[in-house]
Amino acid sequence: MIWSAELRRTLRSSRVLALLALYLLIALVVVLAAAFIWSLATQMGETQQFVSTGGMPLPILGAFYLSLFFLPLYVALMGFDQVSGELGPRSIRYLTVRARRSSVLLGKFLAQTTLLLALVWLLDLGLCLYTWVTTPGFGAAAFVLNLLRLWMVSTVFSLAFLALTSFCSSLTPNPAVSLILNFTALLLSFLFWTTARMDEGNPLRLIRYLSPLRYSLRLLYPDAGDVAGAVAAYLVFTVLFLGGALFILRERDL
Repeated sequence: MIWSAELRRTLRSSRVLALLALYLLIALVVVLAAAFIWSLATQMGETQQFVSTGGMPLPILGAFYLSLFFLPLYVALMGFDQVSGELGPRSIRYLTVRARRSSVLLGKFLAQTTLLLALVWLLDLGLCLYTWVTTPGFGAAAFVLNLLRLWMVSTVFSLAFLALTSFCSSLTPNPAVSLILNFTALLLSFLFWTTARMDEGNPLRLIRYLSPLRYSLRLLYPDAGDVAGAVAAYLVFTVLFLGGALFILRERDL
């Protein structure tokens, strides 16, 4: 019930229009980037060298990874007041009287997830449609399989960062502070990821495993073991962040 009510409330708000416009802008940038890279490959006559083992041209995959770069930022903007927006005015107490705190948190999380996955599906659909039009031999079967594959990867990737947003939003009753905390966490995640470029003997390289970004490239690897490991890592991050949010919400005086 909370999931349904929260989703309806989100869709009726004027804010969703701004979020939709922002996401369409991101989608346009990603598709234009794919078109530009693919046109360069076409002019060089090397398009056959840019086709992956799954039939998806590598420039399109590059554009898809570019969309993954924007997703954590977009998720933060979409859900930073997911919990803190009701902690401040204490309106959340009216929900917790009628429902468990875990139900409130998960209902809000699922409502944000539903909206996000619909938007992500539209972006992945645009990339696959562009590939279908511009790539010879990219038939209906490849279109469907790649669309499902990209959407599932986007889903696994997005859930971890949406859970991070829920965690940051539960830390403070001030939505602006929760947004700052979320951006700070994303910056730290990026910095942890860059430690992979350090020398092999440097123990600080181990910090990279604490960054959710570290596993993003592996989600589309041809090896099933690498994909399974990346999916497991994102599921662990999702459980940890959601578990932390639930623990804080249970301990907080509402």
